[in-house]
Amino acid sequence: MNTTTEQPPFARRLLDALPFTIWSVDLDGRITAANSMWSRFATDNGAPGIAAESAVLGCSVFDSVADDPSREQIERAMTLLRERRVPLVRWEFPCNSPTEERVFLMQVTAMEEDGEVCGFVFSTVDITPSHRSREALINTGIALAEAIALDRVYEEVAQQLRRAVPSTGFVIALADDDTAQFRVTHRQGYRDRSPEQLEQRLTRTWLDALATGHVVRSSEQGSLEITAPLVSAEGVLGAITLHAEPIESEQALEEAERVLAVIAAQTAVAIERAWLVRRVDQKRRLEAIGEVAAGVAHELRNPLFGISSAAQLLRVRAGEDPIVDKNVGRILREVERLNKMVTSLLEFCRPNAVHLVPADPEVVWDDILEGERARLQAKHLTIRRSRPEQPVRSLLDPEQLGQVYRNILLNACDAAPDGSELILSSQVLPNGGWRCRLTNGGLAIAPEVLPHVFEFFYSTKAGGTGIGLALCQRIMDEHGGTITIDSLPELGTTLTLLLPPTTAT
Repeated sequence: MNTTTEQPPFARRLLDALPFTIWSVDLDGRITAANSMWSRFATDNGAPGIAAESAVLGCSVFDSVADDPSREQIERAMTLLRERRVPLVRWEFPCNSPTEERVFLMQVTAMEEDGEVCGFVFSTVDITPSHRSREALINTGIALAEAIALDRVYEEVAQQLRRAVPSTGFVIALADDDTAQFRVTHRQGYRDRSPEQLEQRLTRTWLDALATGHVVRSSEQGSLEITAPLVSAEGVLGAITLHAEPIESEQALEEAERVLAVIAAQTAVAIERAWLVRRVDQKRRLEAIGEVAAGVAHELRNPLFGISSAAQLLRVRAGEDPIVDKNVGRILREVERLNKMVTSLLEFCRPNAVHLVPADPEVVWDDILEGERARLQAKHLTIRRSRPEQPVRSLLDPEQLGQVYRNILLNACDAAPDGSELILSSQVLPNGGWRCRLTNGGLAIAPEVLPHVFEFFYSTKAGGTGIGLALCQRIMDEHGGTITIDSLPELGTTLTLLLPPTTAT
């Protein structure tokens, strides 16, 4: 005997397969149709006695809600749709299941027959993952808005990433403006690799993310990594790579990518703000030091003049006494050194006003190199120079920028071995800025000294005042530019000047 099992229509099977609920009600709110997911939703939403579709047909839609706010919301939606004041009503509401708190999105539209509203269609979607992601992004934005120190930015990013996307670690790398060479600035996890190994392995992924401007997926030995570019209004900063835990579905993976992209954008803004705050703090600190130093310099100048005059008079009256002459000479040399420091202090404390005009910074270098030719020849130093083929146009004060050039050139000459080569290279960056690098092959600056080289009164050079590089930094700040220094035993010491782009003609 052949038997056949009656199958529901295809349209009905399709509705039952949907991962969200759909049901229709008449004008009085009685349920006229529902897919199989409806009973699960009703149970989760506070109506445990409704367990199957056959038990709910003809029941009121209000039986599926246990709280008055939801009932009022449904009544209001039906009224608005019946009166044709809106085409669609939607709202979010929480549902407390036995295992977790979930969030649903309810949408209601009207059904029409012969131009008249004859009922309503309700649908619900579980938006718990996106709701959590949204909360995480809001929390990240608030946390990063309060972080003004770079270390604090990295700490907040790490904390928010752990909350938003299940992961075992992440890496933040910043890129050089021109060469796109990446440097790992912060990481958590990835303990089995050094920063250099991470840079070597992930550089291609970082470049891909920056080239496309989108999140990039990559995998290594079955593990998933998600990379998002760090881009701000000022340009490219770098990239952030997240080592994600296994993600169940493509939808969840896309949500993780979206969250990482937004956090990366927030991180880029926070990093730039931290840089700006640091520069402002540094400028204020230098201004405060300058005010104190100006008072000290003025107090020293008159006594130094008196000591110098008395020493010279003593030398005249002592006649041919060699011991007196030797000690007077020592006094005069120390007075000269102190007087030089006082002059430097006054230069730093009351610099001439910067008058920025459109000019070529390469021409300023031409003048400085010509003026210091004798010093270079005295140590048998040669200059290997590379420069842009076309004239450069920047806003600068030629006299004060020349003071910066002269100072860094003298430092390079003092550090370079006799008969060696100084490398002076400059170029126009893609964003229109101008960058110059001066490298000497002398002994590297010790790592513990390097962070202090721009500090006031800090000097490792015999007879140095510790004012020169601090003054250079102040002048570059007033130009809107930067001055940085790098030093490695195998590469020597490189001092980099950067002037911002300008539209001046």
